[in-house]
Amino acid sequence: MSVKKERPANVRWEERTQTPLLVLAVAFGIAYAVPIVAPDADPWVHRLCSRVEWAVWGTFAVDYAVRLALAPSRWAFVRSHPLDLLAVLLPLVQPLRLLRLVSTLLLVGRRARMAPQVTLTTYVAGAVVGLMMFGSLAVLHVERDAPEGNIKTLGDAVWWSFTTMTTVGYGDHAPTTGLGRVLAVGLMLSGIALLGVVTANIAAWFIARFERDDAVERRQTELLEALTREVRELRAEVARLSDPLPRQPGAGPEGVSDRVPEGVPDGVPEGVPDGVPAPGGPSAPRA
Repeated sequence: MSVKKERPANVRWEERTQTPLLVLAVAFGIAYAVPIVAPDADPWVHRLCSRVEWAVWGTFAVDYAVRLALAPSRWAFVRSHPLDLLAVLLPLVQPLRLLRLVSTLLLVGRRARMAPQVTLTTYVAGAVVGLMMFGSLAVLHVERDAPEGNIKTLGDAVWWSFTTMTTVGYGDHAPTTGLGRVLAVGLMLSGIALLGVVTANIAAWFIARFERDDAVERRQTELLEALTREVRELRAEVARLSDPLPRQPGAGPEGVSDRVPEGVPDGVPEGVPDGVPAPGGPSAPRA
């Protein structure tokens, strides 16, 4: 009788909290975007959004603490999850809104990579959209009130984020503050990394497709070679069966013996009565 192996407690915790944490991440994105897109909203809206941001970050921090407590080796868990620890500690060291954004994005990215239903293509597409959206909101929040800033609307911010992530950099919009330039550097590096992943993924797809085609072609070639061998063997067998019987000694051209039976005169076929001329022989004398 087989005994089903029980999964570790930390794995069960991660599976149970995967979907709720991703839903909270969406709530965090909305709470972060509303005060930037609608800066003239009522004060209670800003307070509510700030509390939602802190609540979501706190939930991810508790999730990290629980996973650390359930890990078989806590020191190994800390060494293998340095970004998670950094994301938990940053807002405590400096409670800036931008740091809460960076920390939450790091924690969401870590949990999304652990989800078995999230493929590489889905993860890369989500990372591109998330970085572009939050990069646009962050740079707009930093640059909108700058005296010499030229990123004043959400459209300008999205355009700047797109050109920065794709490393095009038209130069029509650029951050002027120090924090805005730090955001630009992070967005550039993230864009280069994601483009590298996309390029590698496309190259791997082409290579896998060519390998499948080569495998099919090799199988077809092997089948043709096997059929050719079988046809060659069948031809050899037919030729062997079609060969004439070996000619016996004294046989005629058709393999029929030309010996005269004993007691039969030469030139007289067997079974012809005496006195009857043989076919093709001299006529019998007339009476």
